[in-house]
Amino acid sequence: MRSTHRLAVPMLLTCLFLAGCSPLDASDPSASHASTPTASAPGAAGSGRSIAVGAGPQRKYTVQQQPAAGSCRYRYEKGEPLPDAECTPGAISPAVTQANLKSTICRKGGYTSGVRPSAYVTGKEKRLDAASYGYTGRMGDAEYDHLISLQLGGDPNDHRNLWVEPADPGHRAGSGVNNLKDPVETKLHTAVCSGRITLAQAQQAIVTDWTTALSVLHLS
Repeated sequence: MRSTHRLAVPMLLTCLFLAGCSPLDASDPSASHASTPTASAPGAAGSGRSIAVGAGPQRKYTVQQQPAAGSCRYRYEKGEPLPDAECTPGAISPAVTQANLKSTICRKGGYTSGVRPSAYVTGKEKRLDAASYGYTGRMGDAEYDHLISLQLGGDPNDHRNLWVEPADPGHRAGSGVNNLKDPVETKLHTAVCSGRITLAQAQQAIVTDWTTALSVLHLS
């Protein structure tokens, strides 16, 4: 048995060398992860990146830590502001699913008021997030916006789902918040509740680019 074992070892090494392979190194962390699949978060559409899942509605919200000051950059599509995909990638609430739409976001009487954080919490977060994005405009003209809105099952207070959204191009300074993203969210909500599109499709479309969400889903 010993002589057979001695012959087998060099033969195995020769085979690996000729095949261009190498033995798996257990000390290399990447080796153990190479064959491990990455699970997609619930709410992700069939294409595109997965969406993070937040903590969902809380009885008592606390002020969430925001990205470092100056670390986030706005993007623009035809002049319309979009969030930094690294700082604000979006996050969904585990409390809202395709199966429970009628008892959550499509419920008669409304859903969002019961899960929205208080102005005390969001006011502090808004000032911190403005520093993250380097926003220097009027705070009253900027919306502390849920990227995936509450009426589309967005997480209420996950920092990944909230950003200081500047006013639209041509907005009159001092006239308050009036963003074109808001009617897009409403149209998506109506389409989800009527069954024209799925919750996941709406979430994926708006987290990718709210300015094209309606056209991508053939709702414009």
